[in-house]
Amino acid sequence: MTPSRNVSIMCFHDELCQVFNALMTALSLLRNGSRVTVFFGSRGVLAVHQGHVGSLTCMPDSPELGEAVMKRMDEMDLPLVEDMFIMLNAEGATLLACPLNIPLFGMSPNDLVEGVKVADPARYYKDVVIQADMNLTF
Repeated sequence: MTPSRNVSIMCFHDELCQVFNALMTALSLLRNGSRVTVFFGSRGVLAVHQGHVGSLTCMPDSPELGEAVMKRMDEMDLPLVEDMFIMLNAEGATLLACPLNIPLFGMSPNDLVEGVKVADPARYYKDVVIQADMNLTF
């Protein structure tokens, strides 16, 4: 199947609902023939940190509501963020992390989830964002 669209998805958060929505959108578009690049910048780099990805929470500023949402997500048997990264990587998405934010949050490229690569900002904006048919931000 020839990709029908080039899609750039930018995730700037490490809040579970935002990350989940970004990844689920990426999977849906990828599975419908689009070429998908997901870029994690700002706090989003924490979502691709091996030691942090499994402990993402919903709405940390509203713990009771966040816990209720997480419980419902579990009851709905939704995929884990870690599993979505595996699926995206296996199904051909490009997963990138911002090289400026990695050290800002005390990380190194070795901390990134498998399949996530450090972006080349000049190339990313020129070759992905400007060329994209859709740019989505979470």
